[in-house]
Amino acid sequence: MFIHKIDENVSLKLIELNDTERVFELTEQSRSHLREWLPWLDFTKNVEDTKEFIQGCLKGYAENKSLNTVILFNEEIVGVAGFNSINWSNKTAYIGYWLGEEYQGKGIMTKVAKALTNYAFNHLNLNKVEIRAAVENKKSRSVPERLGFMNEGSIRQAEWLYDHFVDHTVYGVLAEEWREND
Repeated sequence: MFIHKIDENVSLKLIELNDTERVFELTEQSRSHLREWLPWLDFTKNVEDTKEFIQGCLKGYAENKSLNTVILFNEEIVGVAGFNSINWSNKTAYIGYWLGEEYQGKGIMTKVAKALTNYAFNHLNLNKVEIRAAVENKKSRSVPERLGFMNEGSIRQAEWLYDHFVDHTVYGVLAEEWREND
């Protein structure tokens, strides 16, 4: 089992099928909160839907196209984060994340995004890491901003969110910038 310890309280663990129940439970507990910004909540109605998501994550990992982890806080699963996709041709990883509502505001996601960015540059030898978030999603946008990612602009109507489109802000950091500032 792959576990990356970030600090005494926070770790990342490669997502596994035996995480299905807890990830679904966390989704249920935070459903209305997460639904504000994540488009997949209406498609995650039962444990089987979460199991299919995890199977897709494992397939992406096996094919070297993605890397998804569960976030452990005091050894309990509190969210999911990772590289939703890795573009090896362009040497770019795209970080995605979500955290259970009761675990927000503790600095967990900033630590996680920093660790993933370090991993992308120091272990995968990538050149760029991107994080995208809805323009109005200030909590999600604050993560790359705290880490010194550059605001590279916005994409209009980038995502369909249940009954409307939302624009995305694109943040990026290059390996050379990260090493200078880390």
